[in-house]
Amino acid sequence: MTATAATTERTIEVAEGVHAYLQEPGGWCMSNAGIVVGDDGAVVIDTLATERRAAMLRTTVDELCPAVRRIVVNTHHHGDHIFGNHHFGPHATIVAHHHAPGEMRETGLALTRLWPHVDWGDVRVTPPTVTFADRLALTVGDRRIELIGVAPAHTTNDVVAWLPDDRVLFAGDVALSGSTPFTLMGSISGSVVAVERLRRLGPRTIVCGHGPVAGPEVLDETLEYLRWVQALADAGARKGWTPLEAARDADGRFAHLLDPERIVGNLHRAYAEIDGGPPARPLDVIAIFGEMIDFNEGRLPTCLA
Repeated sequence: MTATAATTERTIEVAEGVHAYLQEPGGWCMSNAGIVVGDDGAVVIDTLATERRAAMLRTTVDELCPAVRRIVVNTHHHGDHIFGNHHFGPHATIVAHHHAPGEMRETGLALTRLWPHVDWGDVRVTPPTVTFADRLALTVGDRRIELIGVAPAHTTNDVVAWLPDDRVLFAGDVALSGSTPFTLMGSISGSVVAVERLRRLGPRTIVCGHGPVAGPEVLDETLEYLRWVQALADAGARKGWTPLEAARDADGRFAHLLDPERIVGNLHRAYAEIDGGPPARPLDVIAIFGEMIDFNEGRLPTCLA
């Protein structure tokens, strides 16, 4: 266990040869990873946000699995899940949703500009070498890993990794443990569909994109939150309120979750869906991020990366 600047990195074996690499407390840019080990190599699910953190993840992977084969799965295109791809070497196979390469190119290193104080180090956008739309099966050793495209949800290119024999789900940012869901760059209605789909898998253990290891209750809370935001948006739109005004009027039933300012982005997405148009259509992320800062009494959201 390594502690740095109010953060902790630790690895938990959630099934034989299946590890959750956790960065606590979660929240902005403090994402988790997964490591599935076989006698022929390892599958690494997401590669973290900074050079230092990605290097620590790679050291952990190498300690757990001396076999050199590496498959990297990106659950979506956000920098805190992909910036470390290149640390796994030029021979690693990188797998992602077929919408991910375009989103990666368009977004680039934008995350580093939101929090310029962070020591990002050598971070890069390394695109996938294999893409898919709906499902793709991987094997490591004798274990099957099913990659399932569930977008639009958190983004336009969400992928989860499902281990049916172990009933372990790596959910990416479709579900967050202890943190506020975030759908600004995806779809709130699509997230509802995606989470209901994940519930039907019947997972026993869920490694979310952020926060502690959870059980299926995290999916229940995520659905409750998403439907609450939809109800707030319906009520706010009828009253002629802006998303920021609706956020300020909301009750505090989800105040226990990290990063509550995300409600503003979620309401913008919910309002956009009330207005109609293509799902996950682009919104003005930078302007809405500014409103999230306003909601947060002028404070930049906390990023501990």
